[in-house]
Amino acid sequence: MSAICLVDTSVFVEILKVPGMYSLHIDIVEELEARVTREESMFLPMATILETGNHIGKQGDGRERRACAQRFVQQVEMALKGQSPFKPINFLEAEHLQAWLSEFPDHASRGSGLGDLSIIHDWQRLCDQNPQRRVTIWSLDQHLAGYDRPAQ
Repeated sequence: MSAICLVDTSVFVEILKVPGMYSLHIDIVEELEARVTREESMFLPMATILETGNHIGKQGDGRERRACAQRFVQQVEMALKGQSPFKPINFLEAEHLQAWLSEFPDHASRGSGLGDLSIIHDWQRLCDQNPQRRVTIWSLDQHLAGYDRPAQ
């Protein structure tokens, strides 16, 4: 069975060529093509969508921001319609946020944000739901890249 992959913001900004935030675009696109060829299920966590949108709004000049925002909207809309290699993860429910908030102070003290915590929880949920499949977080950030559970 093919792997399940959660796409982190650090990878999505490379794919979209967010001004001032990409330097590995060609390598990341090659890896994306390899993952598509391997038929991996790739998910865009809500945190990735929101964080990437925030980064786009703060980078480059107005023309660059607009062009990148249009690429972003196109990719997310395609994912929502099932016309992309990416699938959006379920949107956040209040009880999940409440549970995460209790963990957040310890998580933040290690230098990581609420978005990363939510991606870790998405990863754990997908691991629980798919024990027969490898589940990984595709990230350029070391603290997230280590989340890679082999198939059971």
